[in-house]
Amino acid sequence: MQRQPLSRYALAAVMAGAGLSHFVVPRYYERIVPRALGHEHLLVQASGVAEIGCATLLANRRTTRIGGWATVVLLLAVFPANVQMALDGGVADASFPANSAAASWARLPLQVPLIWWAATIARAGAPSSSVLSGRR
Repeated sequence: MQRQPLSRYALAAVMAGAGLSHFVVPRYYERIVPRALGHEHLLVQASGVAEIGCATLLANRRTTRIGGWATVVLLLAVFPANVQMALDGGVADASFPANSAAASWARLPLQVPLIWWAATIARAGAPSSSVLSGRR
């Protein structure tokens, strides 16, 4: 049980870092939003806020389960951006590995362990009934 808090804090840090980077370097993320969606700037901001929200939920013991499942949903929702990046052969003027077609394709299956990690944390989190009722 001792490893679970460390794991959820680590995933919370990953999600918070990713979310903050959407505001620090938004143009990078805007270039990988699938073109069919449009509204690149809005979607990048929204996904950044969502990632920070997931991080906050993961970091709080009482909302870990909700945060874990929200993270799973979010990672699935942004997966098309990772596919777009691979289809584009990376991000042209970015530094390695983001500018590499091979690295962009190789990163797609790496999303699976992230999703698994979030689901594992969600399953190990406090039952939703205790969160909703205020019990500890």
